[in-house]
Amino acid sequence: MTTSDMTVYIANPRGFCAGVDRAIQIVEMALEKYGAPVYVRHEIVHNKFVVEGLRQRGAIFVDELDDVPDDVPVVFSAHGVPKSVPEEANRRKMLYVDATCPLVSKVHREAERHEKSGAEIIMIGHAGHAEVVGTMGQVGAGRITLVETPQDVEKLNLKNSDNVAYITQTTLSLDDTADIIAALKVKFPSIRDPRKEDICYATTNRQGAVKALAEKAEAVLIIGAPNSSNSRRLVEVAKRQGCKSMLIQRAGDIDWSWLSDVRNVGLSAGASAPEILVEEVIEAFRTRYDVRLETVMTVEENVQFPSVLLKEG
Repeated sequence: MTTSDMTVYIANPRGFCAGVDRAIQIVEMALEKYGAPVYVRHEIVHNKFVVEGLRQRGAIFVDELDDVPDDVPVVFSAHGVPKSVPEEANRRKMLYVDATCPLVSKVHREAERHEKSGAEIIMIGHAGHAEVVGTMGQVGAGRITLVETPQDVEKLNLKNSDNVAYITQTTLSLDDTADIIAALKVKFPSIRDPRKEDICYATTNRQGAVKALAEKAEAVLIIGAPNSSNSRRLVEVAKRQGCKSMLIQRAGDIDWSWLSDVRNVGLSAGASAPEILVEEVIEAFRTRYDVRLETVMTVEENVQFPSVLLKEG
């Protein structure tokens, strides 16, 4: 029984980005071509629903290449891997594909260029995140210094402060990153920027859409996994706009008491959350409220990345 009206503002753009679409398609293509099992090093994307769906079709997710037999296909996740991983796959003559998002690969190439130029490389990112581990593994050990906050910048003591460049994790908050970049430029006035913004278009667009939601809604729900960096940043963006926000994985995670005084709610999804979960949440609202849907469009996305073929090492 519905008890009251509820306006649900739906962010557009939301959900899957081109890199996530491409990575999932690569696993699906491998399953179709070679049959099960297809091994995947780490979660192909950070979303339990997606991972479980692929697992049911025959994908096996493992932590390291050591867990993969020699005679089966293996896919590397969209977050990217250290150079040592494909090198080991080549040594073992494995059938593999690197599903790293092309925008993450761009950051990898930047790190390599900076290393060749002898620059001190600073990476803005979250310690332990798969993307950060992969990026730092593109160059020699100790060649990249990781910072997470402006306070980390203050503690830096580099050997050559006149030859410094920075790169960033692609899924960070634009606002938080801006503060860190500002601190870097104060400490290292000659620091080199990326040739093109490292934070990916999808992260930027989804954060902009959530800002627009937060201007309209009393609360914002973000669909995404707890280990999804871009999804967690969306929650932070909404809160920074003065709007309460919560991360949920599925409709069953909604705390309805948290929404007891709310009559208009914003809804978005991280870049690794499929649209079916958005629809599931909307249906959950319809079982409790008389729902009016309104789309909040901030930018139109039309980015696509080509898939790649499996190859033998």
